[in-house]
Amino acid sequence: MLSNQSHRFAVAPMMEWTDRHCRVFHRLLTRRALLYSEMLTASAVIHGDRARLLGFDASEHPVALQLGGSNPADLATAAKIGEDFGYDEINLNVGCPSDRVKDGRFGACLMAEPELVADCVAAMKRAVRIPVTVKCRIGIDDQDPEAALDTLARSVVAAGVDALIVHARKAWLNGLSPKENRDIPPLDYDRVYRLKRAMPDLPIIINGGIGSIAEAKQHLAHVDGVMLGRAAYQEPWRLLDVDPELFGDAARYATMKDALEALIPYIEQQLAQGMRLHAITRHLIGAYQGVPGARAFRRYLSEFGVKPDADTSVLRKAMVAVEQRAAA
Repeated sequence: MLSNQSHRFAVAPMMEWTDRHCRVFHRLLTRRALLYSEMLTASAVIHGDRARLLGFDASEHPVALQLGGSNPADLATAAKIGEDFGYDEINLNVGCPSDRVKDGRFGACLMAEPELVADCVAAMKRAVRIPVTVKCRIGIDDQDPEAALDTLARSVVAAGVDALIVHARKAWLNGLSPKENRDIPPLDYDRVYRLKRAMPDLPIIINGGIGSIAEAKQHLAHVDGVMLGRAAYQEPWRLLDVDPELFGDAARYATMKDALEALIPYIEQQLAQGMRLHAITRHLIGAYQGVPGARAFRRYLSEFGVKPDADTSVLRKAMVAVEQRAAA
């Protein structure tokens, strides 16, 4: 279950990245981080293969389900389904800028409809007992971030939101691709800090462009929590420092090698159920990023992990390649 410090550090929901296998791996690197699912549309949760879409390993707790949608009734139904599956939090996506999301009237375009977002939050709050949170931007397109973010925040607070996660960059839905929007326009962390000062009772988590645990510590002087996205996924070794640096707890494993060894029983279990090795090891590519042998590790997993009969010996041999390079 979530604690008072549950949002102090989180790994961001990322489409095609933070699936159940990724989250099991990340949980081995940190006991304390709050993990998030990929975004699922309310419609998919209601009408799709729930076991495939929502199933997760018990080791992942605390884990949140991120939903996309703009129909309050559908979101309430999907939230209840997520609660029944055992998720610890329901999060509404009001930040994704992709065309597909915009065409479906959810994601960042909802920044222009704060009253609708509030209706969605209120409906989900009535449907579940677990926390309901919102992940948003500071604004979209030509919106004034001062007015846009304040208006959205006040609306969802009135609806009972439990926390607000703010990606500190505007989403440009017209004129920029989602890839370009990762760097343009500039991040505005101060805008998020101002929101926290204006709303001291609302838990505020900052997201966007944060590249290290040291940077996370700096942000925690101004807000309640920090969410890492690409840095956590592409350089997962950073997560080994989360528990000791941000929570004062001992690290779960001292080294990446120890964590990968601990992952092997899970991989074997998944392989026995028909899962392909690459579905799991694709999340491990950055495990040794920046360490001698990292290239050999990546190359070995990429070449041999995709074979139909690949098993855990591939991962073990890739780890040996790192050790050999480090000893050279």
